[in-house]
Amino acid sequence: MAQPTLALKPGTAWSDAWRRALAAAPEAFQEDRVLNLWGGAWHRDGLVLPATSPVDGSPLAGPPRLDSAAAAAAVRASLDQHRSWRHVPLPERRSRVTAALDALTEHRDLLSLLLVWEIGKPWRLARADVDRAIEGVRWYVENIEAMLEGRTPLEGPVSNIASWNYPMSVLVHAMLVQALAGNAVIAKTPTDGGLACLTLACALMHRAALPVTLVSGSGGELSEALVRSPEIGCVSFVGGRDTGARIATAVTDLGKRHILEQEGLNTWGIWEHTDWDSLNAVLPKLFDYGKQRCTAYPRFVVQRTAFDAFLAAYLPAVASIRTGHPLAVAHPDDSLPELDFGPLINAAKVKELTDHAAEAVERGAVPLVRGTLDPARFLPGQDTAAYLAPLTLLSPPASSPLYHAEPFGPVDTIVLVDTEAELLAAMNASNGALVATLSTDDPATFARLAPQIRAFKIGHGKPRSRGDREELFGGFGGSWRGAFVGGELLVHAVTDGPEGERLPGNFPEYQLMP
Repeated sequence: MAQPTLALKPGTAWSDAWRRALAAAPEAFQEDRVLNLWGGAWHRDGLVLPATSPVDGSPLAGPPRLDSAAAAAAVRASLDQHRSWRHVPLPERRSRVTAALDALTEHRDLLSLLLVWEIGKPWRLARADVDRAIEGVRWYVENIEAMLEGRTPLEGPVSNIASWNYPMSVLVHAMLVQALAGNAVIAKTPTDGGLACLTLACALMHRAALPVTLVSGSGGELSEALVRSPEIGCVSFVGGRDTGARIATAVTDLGKRHILEQEGLNTWGIWEHTDWDSLNAVLPKLFDYGKQRCTAYPRFVVQRTAFDAFLAAYLPAVASIRTGHPLAVAHPDDSLPELDFGPLINAAKVKELTDHAAEAVERGAVPLVRGTLDPARFLPGQDTAAYLAPLTLLSPPASSPLYHAEPFGPVDTIVLVDTEAELLAAMNASNGALVATLSTDDPATFARLAPQIRAFKIGHGKPRSRGDREELFGGFGGSWRGAFVGGELLVHAVTDGPEGERLPGNFPEYQLMP
């Protein structure tokens, strides 16, 4: 029987989302563009660049990019807000943050729909991103008092430069906690997506009288203002190592407080392991959002003698992965599709990964999985340039970027090892990671090997994540620079404590674990 032709679920088109955003925050959205928020007001400034959706290549609202002079003015205005806000009593700050959270909750579905179109998140994951931001900050509202005991806000605002993949649960979450702790906050819209979602979120925060600044622009153009300005009290960055290294050099030279979360190759080791059913069950979950996560696991380091059993668990799990158009349904009243991931962030990323994979194969890697896209999961004739089915390569050459760097897409690599020393070397290939996992039957073996794996969080047969609420987060080696975060550490990272305090973190002069 022929499969039904899919169509957009009614009410989910970009035009529907845009119209709803205009109605929800007319001060921040205009018919032809979004505005920048600085100095406590919305400004129709900046050169608007074109943007397209990864979902189907259709046009979206483009970022209104400021130049360096306008960004500097925005930073100076934020300092004025900061000097006033840092003296607002904590009960009032809690009340205003709570008002913002209530407004975000009211617009939860619209924020989620904007995320689907702007960064390609499937509906389930988009709603989870929004919910994690709201629920996480509510926990801080309830528990902030003890975290602030003996501490004061920074001398200047916190500047946030984050990647596009988690606009709500990472960026907006951090901004609200920073404001709750007594700081004005500045955020740069991620270059690759999230503009409308962040603009709506910041409009709701601004209505709650929070000292929020949101600007768009290129990193190179705005770096002088958002990183090096003397007005900035702390720089919080989430992104790649190259950009992070440049920011790290700047903030270290200036002696500025910083939180720099950078990429690392998170690895999953298999050693003396036999519980293949458990591994098979967890493997599909590792493909959530196409592995476009800082805590994704793109590398498996497998004991050679167990490789056949590993493949028997791995291959069926990867074959079950569902990808397609995140808003396409067969019937108007159908629920939105349950997908592991939709598109990658753009077609350029797909080309980068397929080129890397092809080059690796030319140099000796063995292709184990070359997934294909199922036409039945897409709209008729739609642009699918930003979609990539899972790819898996065995034994990537050391010269390949896939050997030592995080691919940030559904491309797995497998490295076979024969000794524990080889296992550890392969798991530490990127000089530090955020998370890692070791699957081994013997608890004593795990206890012996885990401390030698250079990752901040290490799971025993289970994946680790960034975590929420009281759970701490950081990284080893090149994956993290500056103060660790999570729980009270997030508050401590953006406040001043006793004189001579050494914050837990990874600094040039010391590394201190919590």
